[in-house]
Amino acid sequence: MFSDKKTGRMASETISQQNTIAKGTVITGDIISEGDFRIEGSIQGNIKTPGKVVIGKTGVINGTLKSTNADIEGKFMGKLILSDTLSLKSSAHVEGEVEVGKLAVEPGATFNATCVMKGALKELNNGPGKQTTIQRPGPEKGQSA
Repeated sequence: MFSDKKTGRMASETISQQNTIAKGTVITGDIISEGDFRIEGSIQGNIKTPGKVVIGKTGVINGTLKSTNADIEGKFMGKLILSDTLSLKSSAHVEGEVEVGKLAVEPGATFNATCVMKGALKELNNGPGKQTTIQRPGPEKGQSA
């Protein structure tokens, strides 16, 4: 009875574990992972993960980052492609190309990038073959225009 719960919990914990690149660590090359990342060191290369990436105050990425969400406190230079939210803290420094669903910027952050926001079109599109009809208020019955 108890062993089933422990096994299920341990399996889900393994998937949600966070990868950490410590301060002082320099990685050159591409990283592909299923887990989240916290980066305090330096990465020269590309990162691809379906999870969240946090670049700490001492963290630096020079390359391409493809992820769902990212919180940036350090430096990012390159191409940033996120399917959801980019959150820039006041100490963040971002340069390059950015493609996100949502963008949150704290005062003090440096954001020198071309930015494309995806997702706004999804809210307006009702799907194939469906049209939105906008009715303007007109005169009520018995009134002339």
